[in-house]
Amino acid sequence: MIKTLAHVCIFSKDLNRSLDFYCGALGLHRHFDFFKDGELFGFYLQIDPHHFIEIFKAGPAETAGHQRIHHLCLEVDDIDAMRDALIQRGVAVKPQKMGCDQTWQFWCQDPDGTDVEFHQYTAQSSQFTRQPCIVDW
Repeated sequence: MIKTLAHVCIFSKDLNRSLDFYCGALGLHRHFDFFKDGELFGFYLQIDPHHFIEIFKAGPAETAGHQRIHHLCLEVDDIDAMRDALIQRGVAVKPQKMGCDQTWQFWCQDPDGTDVEFHQYTAQSSQFTRQPCIVDW
C-alpha cells in the first residue's frame, strides 16, 4: 500500500542558511513556501518530481531539544485503506484531514515516538500546483 517516501521534515534555526545549504550547496530547487501570520515559516525543496524535503523555522521547543528531524511522510495510494489497516493492527492514528497544502493526511507514531505522516495527493495539492500554503496550526 505504501508507494514511496514523500518527504522528510527538518526544523531550522535559520531558514536563510538552510536555503543556502540545500539549494545553493546541494542544488535542490525551492518548490513552494509556507507562511504563518504573514511571514515565511518554511519551504518545500524538490529532490525529484515526487520527493521533497520540508523545512520549517524552529521554535523554542525544537531549538531547546536539538531536534533535527521532525517526522517522515509516506505517500500512499489509498489513505483510507492505510488508516484502516493501521487501526486493525492496534496502532493509534489521528483523524484524517485535508492539509493546508490540499493533500489528504493522517498521522501516527512509530514505537520510538517518531511522528509518521501519511499523504495522498489531490489534483490541487501544492506539491503539484506549487501554490503557497497558509499554515493554520
